[in-house]
Amino acid sequence: MKTAREEWKTSWTLPLAAGLGNTGSVIHIYTLGAFMAPLSAEFGWSRAEISSGITVSNSGSAVLGLLVGFLIDRFGPRRIGLVGAVLMAAAFAILGTANGSYTNWLALWFLISLAATCTQTTIWTSAVITRFNTSRGLAIALTIAVNGAAATLFPIIATLAINGLGWRHAFFAVAGGWILIVLPMLLLFFRGATEDPVRKERRKGVSASAHLPGLELKQALRTMAFYRLAITGGLFAFIAMSMIVHFVPILTDKGLNPLDAASVAGLVGLASVAGRFVTGYLLDRLRPERVALVGLSLPILSILLLLYGEGAMAWSAAAVIAGFSLGAELDVLIYLTSRHFGLKRFGTIFASIMMAMTAGTATGPLVAGSFFDTYGSYDNYLLMIIPMVVIAALSVGTLGPAPKDWPELPEPRPSH
Repeated sequence: MKTAREEWKTSWTLPLAAGLGNTGSVIHIYTLGAFMAPLSAEFGWSRAEISSGITVSNSGSAVLGLLVGFLIDRFGPRRIGLVGAVLMAAAFAILGTANGSYTNWLALWFLISLAATCTQTTIWTSAVITRFNTSRGLAIALTIAVNGAAATLFPIIATLAINGLGWRHAFFAVAGGWILIVLPMLLLFFRGATEDPVRKERRKGVSASAHLPGLELKQALRTMAFYRLAITGGLFAFIAMSMIVHFVPILTDKGLNPLDAASVAGLVGLASVAGRFVTGYLLDRLRPERVALVGLSLPILSILLLLYGEGAMAWSAAAVIAGFSLGAELDVLIYLTSRHFGLKRFGTIFASIMMAMTAGTATGPLVAGSFFDTYGSYDNYLLMIIPMVVIAALSVGTLGPAPKDWPELPEPRPSH
């Protein structure tokens, strides 16, 4: 087995390239808050109507995610990721053609859903975990941490683009700048271990991941660990995405101007970077369930600060604490999935867990917007999600230890 130093020496560019690709799964989420005010001003849409685009995109991803997981296990993640990055840039840019029809808005977000399915986190992490074992937690952290930087930069970049170009051209500008940075890195450095033997194995009719250790999907579905991870993923995704999308509106309702609110919300991204690396480091050294229990409980403090704190200092602290906890979520779920179920069908198994997560991301922003539209405030929404945080943290925090190995499975037969 390679040491952590050896793993990083030979494969350090892979988590970086994968992390850049992974930002495609959130570019539409982290920027939408900046577009809410101009879209509402031009078309008269409510925040719930604007947020419903994410409901459409994440619902589509939930339905198609399992298919993508199967394709990852069958063909390897490289081809899926390259196609997905190009599709996401095109679909995000086309949002700038919205014509004021609510049906048209939902149709544009359906295109986003197709592209987002091909840029989901499963693709990027399924490559990384095949190259890293001893330092898997930290490698996952780097892959996901790039999204933290995106959470910081995307709202600010989108706001500046809107101020300088108008909201329509801002969609095209953000999409174009993103793909020009991401695509070369993917072409050069995004290649997991399953891509090494993939051509040889494909000629035999065997999936790319067949030689890796782990459980089949049907075996994973017979374990309680699978359902606990799915519950945690669904609830925490609901909390995370609703807070991310509505953090800027929450702060502007408290009196901050849009750019200041975007800057404070950007602290969520910065803190999530720290949260991911701290979590990844601890996952490689401590009981991961205990790391999860502490890390996923932190949003309670952030919520209390948003409800009862006053002034930019309290709201900035809320952003930092929320970001640190959000940084722990995906690291924990990916790490525990790979340890409990292995690598053989990681793409399919984690995509199944992500169906619960995408259901959470699809409904969270819509519910938060509906609470605001009904009560004229986000306070009742913030109170509602406190028990959801508790359930999510306990569900994964009380898991038993992962198995040290998996039952022997028959060698896969070539298909004809």
